[in-house]
Amino acid sequence: MLTIDDLKTYGADTDTGLARCVGNEALYLRLVKSVCDDPCFDKLTEAVETGALKEGFEAAHSLKGVLGNLSLTPIYDKAVEITEHLRNETEMDYKPLIGELNSLRNDLKSLCE
Repeated sequence: MLTIDDLKTYGADTDTGLARCVGNEALYLRLVKSVCDDPCFDKLTEAVETGALKEGFEAAHSLKGVLGNLSLTPIYDKAVEITEHLRNETEMDYKPLIGELNSLRNDLKSLCE
């Protein structure tokens, strides 16, 4: 069962995340759990694999917003990095960055199970 302490250990800024949920811990935890299944993770991965940088940017930007609102700092920081590269349509190998993002997602998923 996911707890605030688990998220703190993960590196989340739970005080800020909870404040955005008006201190409603149950709501905050429910939202955190739902982010693990956000389809934008798969859309982002597929987009960069096919070179569709604009679509990748849209997916990354969406994730950045959700992750930022929940103050899930480690995965948010990686989403910001990817978003900025895609915003600038940087031609590069995105596999390492996407791998790190998905690893952080898997870590979060493990906490949520």
